[in-house]
Amino acid sequence: MLLELRIENLLLIERAELRLGPGLNAITGETGAGKTVLAHSLDLLMGGKARTQVVRPGASEAYVEGVFEAPSGLWDEPELADLAERLPGDAEELVLARRVGASGRTSAYVQGRSATAADLRLLGTRLLAFFGQHEHRRLTLGSVQLDILDGFAGAEHLELRERYRQTHRAVRDAERELADLADREGTRERDLDLMRFELGEIDAAAPDADERSELGSERERLRHAEGLREAAATGLAAIAGADEDGAGAAEALAAAEGRLGDAAGVDPALDQLGERVAAAVLELADVASELRSYADSIEAEPGRLEAVEERLALIERLERKHGGSIESVLAHAERCRAEVERLEGAEELAGELTRRVDGARAERAALGDKLTASRSKVAPRLEVAVAEALTGLSMDGARLEVSFGSAAEADGFGANGAETVELQIATNPGMLLSPLRDAASGGELSRVMLALSGLSGGGGGATRVFDEIDAGVGGATARAVGERLRDLADDSQVLCITHLPQVASLASSHFRIEKSVSGGVTSASVEAVAGDDLVGEIVRMLGSEAGDEAATHHARELLAA
Repeated sequence: MLLELRIENLLLIERAELRLGPGLNAITGETGAGKTVLAHSLDLLMGGKARTQVVRPGASEAYVEGVFEAPSGLWDEPELADLAERLPGDAEELVLARRVGASGRTSAYVQGRSATAADLRLLGTRLLAFFGQHEHRRLTLGSVQLDILDGFAGAEHLELRERYRQTHRAVRDAERELADLADREGTRERDLDLMRFELGEIDAAAPDADERSELGSERERLRHAEGLREAAATGLAAIAGADEDGAGAAEALAAAEGRLGDAAGVDPALDQLGERVAAAVLELADVASELRSYADSIEAEPGRLEAVEERLALIERLERKHGGSIESVLAHAERCRAEVERLEGAEELAGELTRRVDGARAERAALGDKLTASRSKVAPRLEVAVAEALTGLSMDGARLEVSFGSAAEADGFGANGAETVELQIATNPGMLLSPLRDAASGGELSRVMLALSGLSGGGGGATRVFDEIDAGVGGATARAVGERLRDLADDSQVLCITHLPQVASLASSHFRIEKSVSGGVTSASVEAVAGDDLVGEIVRMLGSEAGDEAATHHARELLAA
């Protein structure tokens, strides 16, 4: 159940807060007052796309928040497992929110934590069942009519349909793979030659990511070999002397160590300095040894620089051909290896795929037969249930018939089974059945949708939202529509945006939206109405002026009834 709805800076509404109750909640107001803003706010909470320019002029962002009573067992659903792990558990209330910036950028929140529009869609469809003011037009679509029949058949049937869908996808995937293999047959030898060549080229080069870096460093050393040798030799001469007779830093430091050693044991402070000099002698000798080794290593074998340049050029050429990095070159080699293996075993693979296709088709046919039988069994029950509901909606004698056709696909199986569904209706006794899209007016379609909404399993325990689906009806029919909505509200909370007093008078809770203009700025406000205010709102909906005694008496009668 939707407990609270908060709206800020959304179109005409600067700020509104609705505390909704169980049963039927009516939302009314003058045409153009902004009733559809409420519908759009709920659509945003369900992860819907934000319309352009929905932020109130002058505001930086719009904000919508809905507080729901958390349904029991909600987090046990496998589809919500990832979301459940990110949210605190055992909460009695579930808070969904959406921000829409003036730039059009949106952000979503669940329980105050950042989420995605997809997260809101996952939760929203379990919390809200939305029936828009033009929703009845969707009834004319064959796919929607099939979903209605399947929903009426129940959970076990829907599970069967999902198994069928998975098998149908497996058939199509295997067929595509088999067709692709057949298409490749004509170019198989050419493709094999190309892939074997590229694979051989890469395997022969055996590139390595670490080698690339090491060769680059070695190339730089070889290119500057003379300078590096000269630097090492100069450093070595400074330490060890230019020749055998020359005195270098090592000899001078050794002499200092000897003089300090002669004075050892007299003054501890001088002894410490002597130890440091002795350590420096050892360090300098080590540096001299490494400089000598480094200078010797620079004497590379002839042609080494050319060999390094050629190796780097080979690696760079492979990188240019296959993705720009050693990693992409190696990945391409693995793809070639797998494709060569696949093409070399094409005949064996074709046989395996053919067996897969045949097996999946047989399984699909079996599941399709079960689906057909289930639909055929449930169709008469739906026809009876809808006829009874339509009688209660002032369409006495109206008949609905479920007509089956064959799937349009060449193999006789579609994504949802071997048949299509078309709902046909006779809106009055004695009339011939005609497709729903041809036989029913807008008001009749609205009533058909209302009849189906309580039968097809749509919404379950979720809050049902009806946005002006009573358009095109009036008089006693309007009262019947209101009673149907109230009956639906016995099982789940219902929100109805309506312009009919006959419907609004049956609501358990009533909210009025009013538009006003101040300083050239239009705004809308929403408030709960009851008592005399409610009587006044019903009078307005009857098209009468405040104070009209007859209209006031009529309004009180409607509410009393």
